[in-house]
Amino acid sequence: MELSVEQAAELRELVNSRDVPADLATRARIVLWSGEGRRRKDIAELLGVSLPTVDRWKTRYSQRGLAGLEGDRPGGARDQVPARVRARVIALTRMTPPACTGLSHWSTRELAKYLKRTENVSVSWHYIARIWREEQLKPHRNGTFKISKDPAFAEKVADVVGLYLAPPGGAVVLSIDEKTQIQALDRTQPVLPVTFAATEKRTHDYVRHGTTNLFAALNVGTGEVIGECKPSRNGKNFLAFLKKAVKPHAGKEIHVVLDNLSTHTTPDVKEWLAKNSHVHFHFTPVGSSWINQIETWFGILTRQSIRRGTFASVNVLISQIRNYIDSWNAEARPFTWTATADEILAKVRLVQTNIKKLVANNSK
Repeated sequence: MELSVEQAAELRELVNSRDVPADLATRARIVLWSGEGRRRKDIAELLGVSLPTVDRWKTRYSQRGLAGLEGDRPGGARDQVPARVRARVIALTRMTPPACTGLSHWSTRELAKYLKRTENVSVSWHYIARIWREEQLKPHRNGTFKISKDPAFAEKVADVVGLYLAPPGGAVVLSIDEKTQIQALDRTQPVLPVTFAATEKRTHDYVRHGTTNLFAALNVGTGEVIGECKPSRNGKNFLAFLKKAVKPHAGKEIHVVLDNLSTHTTPDVKEWLAKNSHVHFHFTPVGSSWINQIETWFGILTRQSIRRGTFASVNVLISQIRNYIDSWNAEARPFTWTATADEILAKVRLVQTNIKKLVANNSK
């Protein structure tokens, strides 16, 4: 028998739910495995049931859907809300609302109204909220993702991760990038500091005093950072900073991890590289800045120094960034990179497969 994506999702919820009786979960597993193409003989053997039992629940599901799996259980109190309704709520929650609803995402009340309107299933929004809490479903939240389409993705991942896990003996590995357009934001009223009974408070509105661009290089082996703020980001400023970053390591092989910005491959930069054969560039895959360790440091800088900062001018902002770098280097420690290239590639393949399933599920 063939199952739609939606039917398979509902059956999996029955199989995996802690609140579903064992006999009902077994029946759902019979139908689910049949839909996956398993032989009835194998299903019967794995579940410890007879062949007629396998046939009976497949037939009842074909005739009545999930309701047919509940059977007639004599004695005992019945569940106030059938298990099939719970499975339906979870399956719908994990799908984009149908286009006819005009909704971008579900709320408990909208899902309850939809079930009543389209399937004549009456459940309260409190019940749906409880299911969401139990299953840790949060349709009101969203995030972002990006999968690189770089044809050389695997090769570049292996190259960069290889430098992190097994750098060439005696060589220096630098992770370089720019954090652009850092804003010097000043609040319109003084910040109220932390008190015994309240958190720090600031006005929601602010005044912009300009921006700066931070060029930074992280020594992967020691954790030390070299940084320099410039009014603009271009090939000339990048080359000037690159020279500054490699200068302390004269006489050593230097491997530089960086992204694919055009400023990193200008004619002047290429000419300088040709004259300095001890410096080697290693580019991260397109759209994969997360593999560049300096990006991790930029995130720490933002959280600890910039995001909640109040800056009366760009010079004040630059001064704070310099102070933060000096403080960081006073107790610098390298990041511990543990993921191998094979682990990263396997995870990316899994994500790609799951995304394809989600897209197919929501297109039904």
